[in-house]
Amino acid sequence: MYKTNSRPSGSNSRFSSNKKGGFRKSSSTRTGQFNRKPKSGGSSRFSGGYKGGNQGRNRSRFSKTSKLDISTFINKAQAIKPDEKVFEPKNSFASLPIENILKENILRKNYQKPTPIQDESILHILEGKDIVGLANTGTGKTAAFLIPLINKVILNSKEQIIILTPTRELAIQIEDELKSFIDNIRIYSTVCVGGAPIYKQIQKLKKPNQFVIGTPGRVMDLMKRKVLNVKGFKTIVLDEADRMLDMGFVNDMRFIMAQMPKERHTLFFSATMSSTIEELIKDFLNNPVNISVKTRDVSKNIDQDVIRMNGQNKLDVLANLLSDPKLSKVLVFGRTKHGVEKLNKQLLQLGVRTESIHGNKTHGQRQRSLQRFKTDSVQTLIATDVVARGLDINNVSHVINYDLPETYDDYVHRIGRTGRANKTGKALTFID
Repeated sequence: MYKTNSRPSGSNSRFSSNKKGGFRKSSSTRTGQFNRKPKSGGSSRFSGGYKGGNQGRNRSRFSKTSKLDISTFINKAQAIKPDEKVFEPKNSFASLPIENILKENILRKNYQKPTPIQDESILHILEGKDIVGLANTGTGKTAAFLIPLINKVILNSKEQIIILTPTRELAIQIEDELKSFIDNIRIYSTVCVGGAPIYKQIQKLKKPNQFVIGTPGRVMDLMKRKVLNVKGFKTIVLDEADRMLDMGFVNDMRFIMAQMPKERHTLFFSATMSSTIEELIKDFLNNPVNISVKTRDVSKNIDQDVIRMNGQNKLDVLANLLSDPKLSKVLVFGRTKHGVEKLNKQLLQLGVRTESIHGNKTHGQRQRSLQRFKTDSVQTLIATDVVARGLDINNVSHVINYDLPETYDDYVHRIGRTGRANKTGKALTFID
């Protein structure tokens, strides 16, 4: 349980663990559906009974218009039981039918056993089959498609592959991982994302590139300028497809794929499935292999709790939390670009080592902020949901939802930045 020094005198504590691992609620609150206009006096109104933090419950209750059920923000992390079955892959990286130089690079990265999505996908992709992969964030799906596609390029240097992602940060992360696999291999790539100077991307596209990694809007812009011709690209990866749809890229995706050869290799990865996604799959994939390794919405390694303000100042509560040495590497999520930047400046004035990342920053500023956080130059990164999807940041100890997310899916992807690689993480959500 987290305590704050700024709690008004006489106010009740938020939650405390009971012997069964649940939570004892203060007498002044009830959990259930959130009403965003609290009664006077600062306490939130809740209705409905608390039914525990089972993350496998019906997701359909949550949509962009539905209210968020606060009980889903509370869940104790589950320790691995001694008798719990540990995943054993059918394949090993050493046994994969790939070129030796690639295999050596993989093993040099200390990759030993494939993750479930890698174990289920790589052989199918090597065989040239279309894939629909449903997987939680942080499951290793980037390597699942990069390894077999790199092997394809090694076998034929004229192969051209396009990878579409929802955000520039994810595109850059994918290229970084690509580079880590192609040491001593002559493979070239270009990242094409908005916010970065387009003339530099145009110059790079004039040279041979086996991989083009980008966001749909910038890729389509380059195509319309006749700088990028995808008619020779016979492989496409749609990564975080559900997020691209949420961001309004569906027409861009359709435009790009319509310009590609009809006989192509299509790899489709998403965390969720919707009717629009099903239509895309039907229109653009050929007899795909369906692979689902989703077991639950939220990793069982994440300990989730809420912090009720009860009239406290949110900034004071956050600053007090960040003074705890246990919060060593913290992602704080706000809802708006202005709010994130304001919070960043306020925490800097309080002596907190922090950076911010949001849509009003230039591409270079966003990359510098992200790099400082990744290398532990700062303790805290304050962000809008732009970094919630797909980014792999090592050793994030805590995620704090300073502002409530818009949807439950946003919540899942926010807190998925912690509790990765079988480590335990903590997620805290501020409730007015």
